[in-house]
Amino acid sequence: MRKILVTGGLGYVGCVLVEELLKQGYFVNVIDLGIYGINLNKNKNLKLFIGDIRDQKLFQESVKGCDTVIHLACISNDPSFDLNPELGKSINLDAFRPIVEISKKEGVSRFVYASSSSVYGIKDEENVDETFSLEPLTDYSKYKAECEKILKEYQSPNFTTTILRPATVCGYSPRQRFDLVVNILTNLAYNRGSISVFGGTQLRPNIHIKDMVNAYLQIIQTSEHKINGQTFNVGFQNMPVLEIANLVKNSFKRNINISIEETDDNRSYHISSKKIENQLNFKIKYTVDDAIKDIIESFEKKKFKNSLENENYFNIKKMNSINLK
Repeated sequence: MRKILVTGGLGYVGCVLVEELLKQGYFVNVIDLGIYGINLNKNKNLKLFIGDIRDQKLFQESVKGCDTVIHLACISNDPSFDLNPELGKSINLDAFRPIVEISKKEGVSRFVYASSSSVYGIKDEENVDETFSLEPLTDYSKYKAECEKILKEYQSPNFTTTILRPATVCGYSPRQRFDLVVNILTNLAYNRGSISVFGGTQLRPNIHIKDMVNAYLQIIQTSEHKINGQTFNVGFQNMPVLEIANLVKNSFKRNINISIEETDDNRSYHISSKKIENQLNFKIKYTVDDAIKDIIESFEKKKFKNSLENENYFNIKKMNSINLK
């Protein structure tokens, strides 16, 4: 059976992915700082390495014997990155080339990189696909684009490299995040009965967390010749923020108030995911509405503790609290 290293395997998407890999019979190594706790069930096929991906010795130990790397670990999203740009650069960019080099040296045959759909910047076209130029607007997205270039340098017949550019992920995870747009609005609606929308016309591409996990699974289960050196957008519904707010509102039987505030942040992202659908027959199974309902159900089951304030649900609050360097 194959052995897979998931960097950031205790994160929002990572812990859901790792559980699914284990369920399907893979051996899984995880390297992660573990600052949000261990949100994985014990499993004889799981090996945890609690530490920093910048620690090259630890990374080499974690990747030994693995044939596949799924690289998720990073300082996620623009606000978290802006909190400490030097930290963000050291983790998201400076650590990347050594990770790729060590992986290749240790005999890894597949490397899957989680980039971001934000690398395209703002485009006027209706459907932004993988052929469009990259015009990242922030350091976070700029370094994602730089890592894509670095990875392509190492691609070879014996080292299959694949880049995924995910939309904004939504839905429930054991390592929940309430700093992502669908999740934020659902949290506010459930706990306050009101939603503040800043702007509202900005488009956001969204994907349900289960579909995002299914995309990684499909990539590692697809023949090398179909994915080597390839880049795929992974998204589903490109929706204005106000439309997402209305979906949230309509998911409740009680009245939810929506107020619209002015904003200077008019970034708008919209992507086409036809390539992964057409070339790999990847099918979306879940909607934004499903993600909202999953989170509401998780609230009803008392899965969250103090979801408006608990730093474990907000990357910036947690990074501030522990003074990550």
